[in-house]
Amino acid sequence: MLFPAEDPLYRKLRPRLGLPATAGTPFAEDPRLRWHPSLAPFATLHGEGKLTTFPAIGYTDANQSHFTSRHYWEVGATDDRLVTGWMGRYLDRVGDADNPLQGLALDWSLAPSLATRRVPVASIDAPDRYDFWARGVWGEPQERMLSAIGKLGGLSTDGDPALEQATEAARQSWQLHEQLTPFRPVEQDGKRSDPIASPVSYPGGDDAFPRRLAGLATMIASGLPLRCVALTAPGSYDTHDSQAKALADGLALTAASLLAFQRDLEARRVADRVLVLVWSEFGRRPEENGSNGTDHGAAGSAFVIGSQASGKMVGEYPGLGKLDDDDNLVATSDFRGLYSAIVEDWLGADADAVIPDARRFARPKIVR
Repeated sequence: MLFPAEDPLYRKLRPRLGLPATAGTPFAEDPRLRWHPSLAPFATLHGEGKLTTFPAIGYTDANQSHFTSRHYWEVGATDDRLVTGWMGRYLDRVGDADNPLQGLALDWSLAPSLATRRVPVASIDAPDRYDFWARGVWGEPQERMLSAIGKLGGLSTDGDPALEQATEAARQSWQLHEQLTPFRPVEQDGKRSDPIASPVSYPGGDDAFPRRLAGLATMIASGLPLRCVALTAPGSYDTHDSQAKALADGLALTAASLLAFQRDLEARRVADRVLVLVWSEFGRRPEENGSNGTDHGAAGSAFVIGSQASGKMVGEYPGLGKLDDDDNLVATSDFRGLYSAIVEDWLGADADAVIPDARRFARPKIVR
């Protein structure tokens, strides 16, 4: 994503995959580096002071298993046994027992980083696609079904814990239905409305990511009680082979969508309320393999985007001259320090109560 264009070691390690020395745009904070051409939208945001860059972020003794390393990033600790997410623990401390939207996964399943112990969170495909569905049921029978679900949440439980859990789930599901009904398309006079129409253009195509971001901007602007939201960006980044095109395509759609999201928030005048974190579980090995790809590495890149982002690089690019014992890039910042800074400086909570051993990690400056 940020490549050392003039470094001879880069050409030696990636004789086929190395990008041309003039590709992309220069990275203003380190003249050794240039942006991948597909990340021109990130270069634009960085030039506006709205993108904070971590060019080599990770943790000590990097685990190169996708599952283990991703788990670490999701829970905010290098602990295999931890089951709550780092944002989930934040919500457990400050959240509301009556607000599933405080932690929202815009996906087909719950994001592990939002897993809580005490408070409810929600997972929906998109705000305009939340619905209750039963085969062969529509029209008036469907309305009656929906009304019945709502009434289930008000039934007496006589103190039975299982019934209390079931009725609360029904009540909050109905609450979500009521909150998200304004975002559902309506057919009228042969035309279909688009309640999440954006004031800016998002990338087209079949991928759900741009549409979910547009829906999220609409939800934020409408005043829904959101605190933490998780999405999965498009693209295939486990590039053991044929890396060049797969990486370029994934980065292009991700970056263009996030630039559109920032512009959308700005147009709606809610940009100062939102901070976006872009992360991956690890970077790739500096040396290309025999299949025109790269294998699992260690330190990677992360980005914090928003009108209130500091816009400055955190941790230096360490260079290719001194790799770790596995011939991978050495981390110069720790993801747990980044999380601690987000919890304290953006969310206004106690990082020591959310991130295990938070005091061990320096807090980078991520907001203005």
